[in-house]
Amino acid sequence: MPNVAIIYYSSTGTNHAMAQAVGEGASTAGAEVRVRLVAETAPDAAIDRNPAWRAFLDKTKDEPKASLEDLDWADAVVIGTPTRFGNVSSQMKSFIDTAGGLWFQGKLANKVYSGFTSAQNANGGQESTLLALYNTFYHWGGVIVTPGYTDSLVFASGGNPYGPSVTANGAPTEHDIAHAKYLGKRVAEMAKKIRG
Repeated sequence: MPNVAIIYYSSTGTNHAMAQAVGEGASTAGAEVRVRLVAETAPDAAIDRNPAWRAFLDKTKDEPKASLEDLDWADAVVIGTPTRFGNVSSQMKSFIDTAGGLWFQGKLANKVYSGFTSAQNANGGQESTLLALYNTFYHWGGVIVTPGYTDSLVFASGGNPYGPSVTANGAPTEHDIAHAKYLGKRVAEMAKKIRG
């Protein structure tokens, strides 16, 4: 049974819902799953300007936060991040940047990696965000597993072969959630194969 860590950042809840769905999909494939939220680093002044951001932060204050131990523990890691100017959020980037010690020791190599994202509009940089995220996985020596076009449900959620990407005008759709569950299942199955 592979260990799958879903490490995500969410400011208003979209990626939170997607992370839960990825975890559910991995669990159905027999994986042991950890879903971990990256700690908030934005200043209160910025957060308080958006009531949805403040409400989500308050709602999740007691949820387990992502740690380097989660990366070390995992056979597969799925990272979820909002799109920020076609790239990962600063909160996620800060977390990733702390992983240098694990990388240097070779503890991040030969694991399965994937990702998911969200943006405010349909052409808000989702694909470039996932591709930018995957650059990190190349450096870590990871095995990148995407949904590709291996199931028709990918098309129903917008057709992004790089990973689930949500247009965040409210909660993820039923198709977005199905895509996320499929990704979790696929990642867990591939991690099991690689573990042998």
